[in-house]
Amino acid sequence: MTTLNSGRNPGYDVIVVGGGSAGCVLAARLSEDADVRVLLLEAGRPATALPDAVAYPPAWPSLAAMSASWGDSTVVQGSSGAPVPLPRGRGLGGSSAINAMVFARGHRSSYDSWSEHGAKGWTFDDLLPYFQRTESAASAAPGRGLTGPLTVGPATEPNDVLLACLTGALQAGHRRARDISGGLEEGFAPVDLNIVAGRRQSAADAYLTPALHRPNLDVVTDAVAHRLLFDGPRCTGVEYGVDGGVRTATAAREVVLTAGTIGSAALLLRSGIGPEEDLRRAQVPLFHHLPGVGRNLHDHPRANLVHRTRRPVPAARNNHGEIIGLLRSTPEADGPDLQIIFIDIAVPNPVAPVENGFTVGVSPMRPVSRGTLRIVSADPYAPPVLDPAYFAEERDVRTVVSGMETARRIIASPALAEWGAEEVSPGPGAADGRSLGAYARRYFGSYCHPVGTCALGEDEVSVVDSALRVRGLDGLRVADASVIPSIPSNNTNATVYAIAERAAELLRHG
Repeated sequence: MTTLNSGRNPGYDVIVVGGGSAGCVLAARLSEDADVRVLLLEAGRPATALPDAVAYPPAWPSLAAMSASWGDSTVVQGSSGAPVPLPRGRGLGGSSAINAMVFARGHRSSYDSWSEHGAKGWTFDDLLPYFQRTESAASAAPGRGLTGPLTVGPATEPNDVLLACLTGALQAGHRRARDISGGLEEGFAPVDLNIVAGRRQSAADAYLTPALHRPNLDVVTDAVAHRLLFDGPRCTGVEYGVDGGVRTATAAREVVLTAGTIGSAALLLRSGIGPEEDLRRAQVPLFHHLPGVGRNLHDHPRANLVHRTRRPVPAARNNHGEIIGLLRSTPEADGPDLQIIFIDIAVPNPVAPVENGFTVGVSPMRPVSRGTLRIVSADPYAPPVLDPAYFAEERDVRTVVSGMETARRIIASPALAEWGAEEVSPGPGAADGRSLGAYARRYFGSYCHPVGTCALGEDEVSVVDSALRVRGLDGLRVADASVIPSIPSNNTNATVYAIAERAAELLRHG
């Protein structure tokens, strides 16, 4: 256990459970008020105790197997017949300490459906001030923030093979976006990254570390939240395990869950808050029937086209995936629903090892497939049962096939000719849409963007209301990716930061 500033406050005004992206934002913002006593609980280690590889951008693919990750996997998926690894961060900074450092808002159209269950005040325009509050953006493009804690911008020295892919996309007829990270454009461009002076910038780096000197902020790491405590319908605190013992902390005002799509939903369920039949199956006494908890789990799956090249691909200096495209799978789509990302390494593939090459990742950005999160018992150390139901809906298959066909046209462009690119996986045997779809369904991976298990709204299937309060209870909110009712059309971390900034303002105003 590492404790920072702890021991001065016998009780707190606000307890924040989970020290990932959202938790670091909330702890930092709420403790700006010297009269508000804040406790941040994190199940993992302090940022200074995380593996050295965390700070080195090209090393991020190795982090999923280290102590900085929970090491989760899904159940066997119907589409592939195998479980899918689902890495998430464990330690201060959470997944912002192990992710690929892409910092991009979803396109504004992908937030339109957030109001389908009655949520008020969560359109793209509503979120824009909070997006801006998070960042100091190098682009200074319209709508971007200039004074936030996160310093974000494109790679300063993009890999040559990725620049060739970008040129190839333009030669294939696609638009060159000015600011693909801002949420207003479609097309291809270098994407913003959380890399500063050659090192990763996590939420702990940008938000939490500068606030640790505050006497009204306590941070306890290696602290696993067991269950929430209540006095009637009001949440009054948290029971947590640390150093082999059990402790409790009390909150005079509120408890805020920021343990992520997996952690926040699992904690609610262990506390008896969720679907009655699921709790009965897990032998957890029902405290508050809330049928939406653990439902609506969804994620971005990603299929990879792996290429061998005759020309040597330069060694990576950044995050491997420096250039993305955001486009529509069909002209009739109401917004971009497909991402293509160019990756400067040949990722492992089912056909043959590739020592020198690159990858084109293709992901449906607005998947319609939905799954579940369940617990097996009240044991806080038992992993939850995760079933995102990837590619359960044929529409998601059609979308990824469209992207794979687009990627092939880009790689066939003159800009890639000098690289001598040869598609190894899926390879020339996958010559039509049906075979491409079969390949994608079998060999995809998670893009590691799970959302939705505590969905935002005002109806009976919603878990939190428009102010992020858990429906039917007092003194309890959720403010992380779990509240996202439908996934935005880009990597999710930038949206999580904005949700947390908005949550901090909601908490300040009661």
